[in-house]
Parts: sequence; C-alpha cells; structure tokens
Amino acid sequence: MTEGGRDAELQVLDADECYRLLAAEQIGRLGVNAEHYPLIFPVNYALDGSVLVIRTHPGTKLTAADHANVTFEVDQIDKQTRSGWSVLVRGLAEALTSEHGARLVERTLASGVEPWAPGDHGRWMRLIPQDISGRRIVPGQLPPPFEPGAYL
Repeated sequence: MTEGGRDAELQVLDADECYRLLAAEQIGRLGVNAEHYPLIFPVNYALDGSVLVIRTHPGTKLTAADHANVTFEVDQIDKQTRSGWSVLVRGLAEALTSEHGARLVERTLASGVEPWAPGDHGRWMRLIPQDISGRRIVPGQLPPPFEPGAYL
C-alpha cells in the first residue's frame, strides 16, 4: 500500500464481463499468421451471441484467417488515470460463404457491422471463440503531475 493511498490493482475478468466489454465496442485487432509473420489488423466487428462477426475485404487478412486459429483483442486505456482493460479472444475464424445455412448468413448480416475504412468490405468472417480472457487495471495513488524544471 502506498502512503496515503492504495496500490494499483490488476483484476482478472470473468467471461461474462469480457463479453459485456466486447459488446460495447466496435473496433478490435485481429491477429493472424501470414507472410511468415504474425500480423495484426484493426477491424470493425459486432457480436452474434458469443461469436464475433467481422466485415472485411478480400486479401491477406481474410485468406490467412479462413479456417485458422486467430486471436482478437479489444482494449480501452486511460493514460491520465493509468487504468484500462483488455479482452483477448482465441478461436477459429471462418469466411462466411454461400455454403453456410441461410439462417446463419441472415444472422451475420443482421449484426450491423459497418466498416469505417473506405473501399470494398463485402466479405464476412466469423470468429468462434475457444477461449476468452480479460484483465482490468484499477489505478492506485497516482504520482504528482510532471512539472518542467522541477527535477533539474
């Protein structure tokens, strides 16, 4: 415990809280293995139950993720309070195709994912979670603000 305050705390989030936080956001990062490297792409997403629905364009991201194990992360950070949270999803991604049942296609399209980036984003991907975990940093007593010249 710091003098006159409390120490920062790292909390482990349960799955329900992780899904609640995921549902409140629209942008996350998709991690795939491609081109001999792990690559990370920002994507727009929504939830269909516990499944993440991602709208994207044809290319490296979609090709590398289709029927592959991927990671997905969403976070929120407040630099001023030194607090924040992070949710990590590990699972199997698949491109949505005409071979999927009409009901699944309809549910996916109804997710409401709207890409922010310009261009063709007519392809859909579903990420089926195998594991979800999250952490939250609760700030302790913050140090005094920096004052230029005070340490010279």
